[in-house]
Amino acid sequence: MNFDILDRTLILIPARMASARLPGKPLADICGLPMIVQVALRAKDANAGRVVVAVDHQDTYDAVSSAGFEAVMTRIDHQSGSDRIYEALTKSDPQGKAEIIINVQGDLPTIEPETIRAALRPLENTATDIATLTVEIVDEEEKYNPNVVKVVGSPISDARLRALYFTRTTAPHGNGPLYHHIGLYAYRRKALERFVSLPPSTLERRESLEQLRALEACMRIDVEIVKSVPLGVDTPADLEKARRILSAKA
Repeated sequence: MNFDILDRTLILIPARMASARLPGKPLADICGLPMIVQVALRAKDANAGRVVVAVDHQDTYDAVSSAGFEAVMTRIDHQSGSDRIYEALTKSDPQGKAEIIINVQGDLPTIEPETIRAALRPLENTATDIATLTVEIVDEEEKYNPNVVKVVGSPISDARLRALYFTRTTAPHGNGPLYHHIGLYAYRRKALERFVSLPPSTLERRESLEQLRALEACMRIDVEIVKSVPLGVDTPADLEKARRILSAKA
């Protein structure tokens, strides 16, 4: 790890109150703390840069601030998390000091801090615009599950791929590993600025995968291979699982 990167990194956590399957998700209690605070604690433990939570509701703002973390209010009508973090970036760092932005989803309360740090490694290559994460699929059912996004990439080391495509189908064809994409990104600031300025792309719309917009615009995405997929909390059952995981670590 190039520790100079850490001095120029801002971790942004988008927290959106509206959720069809789990209303008020950021404030859901997990071991006595709101879920969004648990995520912020994991980000703080990563020791990878300043942590700011991008919120769209006063209750979330108050919960984050009461826990001692920075919060910035953003619009409620953003179409994507990347749009929300870009607004948060302009408000929390108007001087442009942060050169690298890590987008940690606000529904990953059990994510390992090292997993967050891993997203920075591909950016040690100055040719890389965006970094993200993946895990080799070992569950046969995941290979055919359209809700599990696969990375199609060319290996550039034992622990890294250069992304060629992302898809919900089973790919690539033939013998060899398949990779489960983890939706955590590290952007160079200029790459994020360019990305949010682009209109949704053809393949992005077809696959419903925002990262394809970057690839269609010839931006380079490198993917670090990590050991496990962090639990994303989308349902009451996920919430109970997260409570069990963090309770066991207490």
